[in-house]
Amino acid sequence: MVSLRVSLLTGRTVEQGRGKEYGKLSEEYWREVAICELDPGDMKLLGVREGDGVRITTDFGSVVVRARESGRAPHPRVIFIPYGPWANLLVDPRTHGCGMPTLKGLPAEVEPALGAEAPTLPRLLREHYGGK
Repeated sequence: MVSLRVSLLTGRTVEQGRGKEYGKLSEEYWREVAICELDPGDMKLLGVREGDGVRITTDFGSVVVRARESGRAPHPRVIFIPYGPWANLLVDPRTHGCGMPTLKGLPAEVEPALGAEAPTLPRLLREHYGGK
């Protein structure tokens, strides 16, 4: 299977803020946050299309999100995931005394997630943090 070593950036988006107005458990929020924006050329190399599942893995965790073609291309080997529970699984939880984890420039690997889908927030919380 093809995979790419990339640099992971996280941040806020307008679409994420709009989805948050419906509530963090809403489908609108999930559709805007459980995504990974990729360079169109990288999507082609990986053999993924818009909406396909991709697995992002760092030294701190792994999660499946939906691929989205970045409107800010070209930026080969740089991916973007909005702040939120999906991105939180990928960043170093240590803050090194400053109160904020490293949210930009994390080494990561991205690969097609054949047959896997991005988990909804309730499923992600159940699978990674326990509970009902």
